[in-house]
Amino acid sequence: MHENKIETNQSLWYPPGGILIWMIILVEVLTFSLGIGSLLYDKSKELTAFSFMQSHLNKTFAFYNTVFLLTSGFSIAMAAHFRTKNNFKFFTISLSASILFGFAFLFLKFYEFREKWSLGFGLETSQFFSYYWLLTGFHYLHVVVGVIILLIIYLNRKTISIDNLEAGGVFWHMCDLIWLLLYPALYLIQ
Repeated sequence: MHENKIETNQSLWYPPGGILIWMIILVEVLTFSLGIGSLLYDKSKELTAFSFMQSHLNKTFAFYNTVFLLTSGFSIAMAAHFRTKNNFKFFTISLSASILFGFAFLFLKFYEFREKWSLGFGLETSQFFSYYWLLTGFHYLHVVVGVIILLIIYLNRKTISIDNLEAGGVFWHMCDLIWLLLYPALYLIQ
């Protein structure tokens, strides 16, 4: 049985998802990199205070959230692969898994936020927690937007173009990348 493949026209000037999404991602990654760089610089000047505050973070939650985002990122990549092969069954399953793991991240992160807030660790608690709330809160908003994009793709899954699917996937991978920078900077590096 012959299977029709969807051909894409990719070049340096038209990368997957289009040049505009890549320009947005460049600005976002630079913004987060500056914030993380500032965190690490300030942490090097006040190592004891930062390490003490860092000890109040839940590394187990952060690990599971890393697994959730990476699994979701893998799932959206598989969804794009199946869509280019016109395999709508596995495209839908992979897309659904990506959304499910995105929601898992949001729910667990919200629970962590609630826990920190109820223990009195707010934005004004310390310099470390200012970084924590600003960086993870800003990332959380990106994940919310990413899940909304994935839901829009899901709702339009029968008619979605490869370009729009790739743009959504690229945005979602940006959320993965930023978390892979935040996770060690906030939770692991002592």
